[in-house]
Amino acid sequence: MILDEATHVKRIIFHPKMLPAVVISDPELTVGLPPRVTAATGMDALAHCLEAYCAPGFHPLADGVALEGMRLVREWLPIAVKDGGNVAARAHMLAAASMGATAFQKGLGAIHSLSHPVGAIYNSHHGETNGVVMPYVLLFNRPAIEERLTRLARYLGLANPGFQAVLDWVLALRKEIGIPNTLADLGVREADLDVLVPMAVDDPSTGGNPRPAGHAEMRQMFIKAIRGDLS
Repeated sequence: MILDEATHVKRIIFHPKMLPAVVISDPELTVGLPPRVTAATGMDALAHCLEAYCAPGFHPLADGVALEGMRLVREWLPIAVKDGGNVAARAHMLAAASMGATAFQKGLGAIHSLSHPVGAIYNSHHGETNGVVMPYVLLFNRPAIEERLTRLARYLGLANPGFQAVLDWVLALRKEIGIPNTLADLGVREADLDVLVPMAVDDPSTGGNPRPAGHAEMRQMFIKAIRGDLS
């Protein structure tokens, strides 16, 4: 991890030996994936695209890839969850996942900062945890991302384009594919916040969040996500 001196954003730098030489994205290999895991991995793809798109900094190529990745998620994830044998849906979701992995070179944010320690302590599925905390992080970041989400809503063809349209879509998508509403549904307890919060603050993704998020802010997001508070 390095600190970008120009933007003061922490970035993860991958050594070439840590990257695969070849990636085989064969949708037929994913046909047997259960609906819950399909939903969770799909939300992971969405989280990568969404956080990359919202991350501060100038990277129009990553933004464009992230936008199209989110469009593919909107169109194909519900189909892949409902009909696991639909190879076209599986193929488009593999593309969306690859696009998210490409786009997040721009950065990630507090969705991942909250999700990582929860996964480490409670052994929750990373993508499902991303899906659970997503709306709560969006609401926290709203002052910094409202204009961007308005553009996203237009690209996705949502009615009444704006922040609320994107939030409503995320909530409706979660309900449609069976993503839990709260961290409490994953067994997360407020009694563990003294452990979870420092881990979230120190997570490498935190530096890419659109709004600064220290201990107080992370605790607030955790509490809202545990209680299901979308205020």
